[in-house]
Amino acid sequence: MRQVQSLPGVVNAASRTGHSGRESSASAATLPRMAIARFPSFVIDCPDPGALATFYGTMLDWKIDISSGWAEVRADYGQCICFQQVEDYSPPKWPAQQVPQQMHIDVIVDDLDAAEVAVLDLGATKHEHQPGTSFRVFLDPAGHPFCLCVE
Repeated sequence: MRQVQSLPGVVNAASRTGHSGRESSASAATLPRMAIARFPSFVIDCPDPGALATFYGTMLDWKIDISSGWAEVRADYGQCICFQQVEDYSPPKWPAQQVPQQMHIDVIVDDLDAAEVAVLDLGATKHEHQPGTSFRVFLDPAGHPFCLCVE
């Protein structure tokens, strides 16, 4: 086995462990400890970016910025969710997979009952399928599933 010299600010990829706690099977390359990028944003397809940005921006109390065919909500610390207009948009059909959900957002709340009332007032719909007790599944105004979670 080839010996890799440790350098300041560099981690040996072979010594990294994954979620299971087992060693990674990555090659003995070196990886920088610093991130390449920061503040990833999620871009969500929808029929009306302004309406969806208003829904999520209000729910999260984030700044809302709407332009033609595009909108985004941004936290003070930089995290961003974007919304892009898609012609002939088809909402996901969750939990079935005829039209897969492709993504969903989980948000943490202190009180499920109070949060449920608030998101319903914003235009969400509570989904009939509720598979857990520490979270509730809703559909945003464009039909994307999202969960209010207490854990």
